[in-house]
Amino acid sequence: MGIEVKSWELAFVPHALASAGAVMMLVWCIYLRGGLAWESSNKSLIFNIHPVLMLIGFIILGGEAIMSYKSLPLRKEVKKVVHLVLHAIALILGIIGIYAAFKYHNESSIANLYSLHSWLGIGIIVLYGIQWIYGFVVFFYPGGAAGLRRESLPWHVVVGLFVYILAVANAAIGFLEKLTFLESSGLAKYGAEAYLVNFTAIVTILYGALVIITVFSKAPQDDGFSYSAI
Repeated sequence: MGIEVKSWELAFVPHALASAGAVMMLVWCIYLRGGLAWESSNKSLIFNIHPVLMLIGFIILGGEAIMSYKSLPLRKEVKKVVHLVLHAIALILGIIGIYAAFKYHNESSIANLYSLHSWLGIGIIVLYGIQWIYGFVVFFYPGGAAGLRRESLPWHVVVGLFVYILAVANAAIGFLEKLTFLESSGLAKYGAEAYLVNFTAIVTILYGALVIITVFSKAPQDDGFSYSAI
């Protein structure tokens, strides 16, 4: 199944949204929220690492990893390595981003894992890790038998897309949660920062949606290991 639009042409739009979202996030966290720091007396600077890494590192790089199989006019073996490496980087940065949130909470005497956002976040990162390990073992090294790979591919794709959709949805919940906290602390509801956060969330959702749409677009070249197998 595929949309009759060339994937490399369609992918230009999510790439542009990814760049816009990354810039908006950096403006928010560095310019409006004071910057980033791993150690600081201002604990909010520690928290700022969390949204930056979760959007740029996890959502955007994870989306680029998904699109790489459809948007790159490269050999299957090369696309597989790009797909694997980008997902690995996204997973590592996502883990660091989650750790930054725990570090902020612990150093600020705030309870951990009390919200839906945090519960979903832990579940998503665990599923993402399992998905990556399974993909590495079955499709890369040592590699499963041809029959196992053929039977596993549709499930690998479906589970991967499901986890990614959950990640984008949870990012939207995270934006809402953080903005609600800020507004309850006095941030203007119709101020520039509130608008920036909401528009960044919208860009993130649109990016995630276009990543999924790209999966069903027409690949530069067909092979038995692309997302067309879904």
